[in-house]
Amino acid sequence: MDIQFIGENLLPGKLGQFFIILSFCSALLATISYYFATVSSHGDKFQKESAAGWQKIARTAFSLNLLSVVGIGSCLFYIIYNHLFEYHYAYFHSSKTLPVYYIISSFWEGQEGSFWLWTFWQGVLGSVIVLRSKTWENSVMTTVMLSQAFIASMLVGVELFDERIGSSPFVLLRDAVAGPIFSRPDYLTLITDGRGLNPLLQNYWMVIHPPTLFLGFASMIVPFAYGIAGLWEKRYSEWIKPALPWSLFAVMILGTGIVMGSFWAYEALNFGGFWAWDPVENASIIPWLTLIAAVHVLIAYKNSGHSYFTATFLVLISFVLVLYASFLTRSGILGETSVHAFTDLGMFWHLVSYVAVFFILMIALLVIRWKELPITKKDEETYSREFWLFIGALVLSVACIQILATTSVPVFNAIFGSEIAPPPNVIQHYNKWQVPFAVVIAFISAFSQYLKYKKTDAKKFFISITISLVLSLFITAAAVYITKVYTNFMYIILTYAAVFSILANAKILGGAFKGKWRLAGSAVAHIGFAFLLVGALIAAATNNIISVNDTGIGFGDEFAKSNNPRENVILYKDEPIKMDRYTVTYKGDSTEGVNTYYRINYQVIDTVSGKVKENFDLYPNAQQNAKMKQIIASPDTRHYLFHDIYTHVSSVPLKEEDHEDHEGHSDEENYEKPVNHEVNVGDTVRFRDGFITVKGINREAKIQNIPVTAQDIAIGMQLEVNSNGKTYNSEPVYLLKDGSKFDFGKTVDEAGLKLRFTNVYPDKDKLELMVYQKPKAEKSWVVLKAIEFPYINFFWGGTIIMIIGFLLSIFRRNKELKGA
Repeated sequence: MDIQFIGENLLPGKLGQFFIILSFCSALLATISYYFATVSSHGDKFQKESAAGWQKIARTAFSLNLLSVVGIGSCLFYIIYNHLFEYHYAYFHSSKTLPVYYIISSFWEGQEGSFWLWTFWQGVLGSVIVLRSKTWENSVMTTVMLSQAFIASMLVGVELFDERIGSSPFVLLRDAVAGPIFSRPDYLTLITDGRGLNPLLQNYWMVIHPPTLFLGFASMIVPFAYGIAGLWEKRYSEWIKPALPWSLFAVMILGTGIVMGSFWAYEALNFGGFWAWDPVENASIIPWLTLIAAVHVLIAYKNSGHSYFTATFLVLISFVLVLYASFLTRSGILGETSVHAFTDLGMFWHLVSYVAVFFILMIALLVIRWKELPITKKDEETYSREFWLFIGALVLSVACIQILATTSVPVFNAIFGSEIAPPPNVIQHYNKWQVPFAVVIAFISAFSQYLKYKKTDAKKFFISITISLVLSLFITAAAVYITKVYTNFMYIILTYAAVFSILANAKILGGAFKGKWRLAGSAVAHIGFAFLLVGALIAAATNNIISVNDTGIGFGDEFAKSNNPRENVILYKDEPIKMDRYTVTYKGDSTEGVNTYYRINYQVIDTVSGKVKENFDLYPNAQQNAKMKQIIASPDTRHYLFHDIYTHVSSVPLKEEDHEDHEGHSDEENYEKPVNHEVNVGDTVRFRDGFITVKGINREAKIQNIPVTAQDIAIGMQLEVNSNGKTYNSEPVYLLKDGSKFDFGKTVDEAGLKLRFTNVYPDKDKLELMVYQKPKAEKSWVVLKAIEFPYINFFWGGTIIMIIGFLLSIFRRNKELKGA
């Protein structure tokens, strides 16, 4: 017999599922229609006429797809915003306590929401292509809508031949989770709130970081689609010009999203930095680097006709690597090697097919058109810009291969059944490889600015470059001395290369101010990248642990497994200690929702006058998991112009889980061993913080929910508790019922007492009072780690400068496109 569930709102889910099916079917129809429109446009007169019909159908299907995608998002947001916890997605990703901006974050916390975000941005970009691409619309949109169909299928949520096809965000909780609660028609009355948003994601960066990142992922399809269209329609050179602004846009947006993610990690995670070479971080940066390489080779080809295949291959492989990144983070194959990968939703082979289809499409077209590809028989001159742009792209590609190989170890193990372990020190491993690559890239981005396309005057080149190299040497020496980056030779070399890059590109920027504005974009972007390198290098190489533990006190073996006791100090409440130049005091804590915020006061005191020169509070927070005996901590940071003070709690006293305190059956394990007292009316009993006076006997005591008959005896002991100057009344009860003895204790929480009237001794004319006391409260404490990050604003500032450079380049390339 079917259960008629009470209170469920099924309409938004049914409507949302309808929009999912509609989005998939319309995307598929648009793909097919755009395909035939492209094929027909290259036929005879009759076929060309039919191409217009196919294009009309395709545009209609695309509009329908965009409408359905908006419909999916609207239904899902309605469900989350209105707390319809009968839906699995709303229950597991949101709660009533979340403010609106975190409700927005919960929208894309799950895989289904993030897939929707991807398909939404892809639809928006498709609209721009339809409006602006002119003769490229049919062939480019064929590829875009094929990708749109794949992502739409990720949301369908059906099983076909025992294989999961997608995962719908509109699944009901009772269909996704088994439990006896769902045997009740009124089960919703038992669900008072959802599980809420992961506390690590409750950060303002997570409101804007995922949309930016997924716009970056979505925009990668556009240069890929232009590249495929160029090969498909044999318009080998024509696609470069329209694809270049899109490539720059994708690089800019994806780079912005990646840096936003690093800022979130810096502000919300406790690994002590902005980049940890986590597999998910690596998966996003790999396609970004390959597309940067592609942009430079595209520019080289546009100006000299060299390296066509390399440019095309890098553009195409960049989007395939985005799909591979999605596979890594969503298939569950990373297991526990990443702190923020999605769990497996049973779509392993579905994700594999998405990667495989686009990879095969790319390889097939390259092979088929191989003999027709434009090839310049004359080799590039060594003193030409295109030669060194090619070399730079090659270095970036090799750097990506190293990151890709290490990140893909879990995939390799899954395919071949091997048990290759990841590097024991991941950060050290990647830095060892990537710092030399960064040095080469920085040098190339510097001296290539002095080169011209096709051929350069060697004499002028060497004079200009020698002056910059010598000047860079002096500036680097000063920078190394000031920042103390002299612990590692490669770090000094990288600083020198970055300074050289800044100077060389500044010279070009100077020329822009004289009227050569078209050169400004690349110069500004390279300067920003060099500053980014300098900031990352100095912050990572010279960060200073100021919470040095010289006491020899450890915090247990369990603590030492994931923390270095030498880098953590214990702070007792209101007991200041000296940390570096700071006097640091733990001032207490406060709880908001699931998070407890610990107030840590920092002071800088003048050693001569004794006056406080600087005074500020930081509020690192932690969510406690008493069952797992651990905390989930997030740092707080004090920002200065030339350094940051980064603070997080590594350990705090775990709060005990609350136990029910029923009358007569309370939780007595939270109290010290009880003390028995034989008393009478008027007697006084002392305890640690005061005394208890027996004021009288109540022979008509009442007991909640227990009937007392004329044959029963219920006596209440009327007590007055004096604790720390305050008075409280309590009346524990002794009961004789049906020949059995019972007692019903009372707690006086304000005094930390539990009182039981446990017996009556008529022969002694005495009563037995049992007194329980809570243990004397330990002094509040936290274990804290504090790090000083010097010159980290070079990293954030360099990012902003780099984005400005990309914007200038996009404007320039769009202007060229309009001119053409």
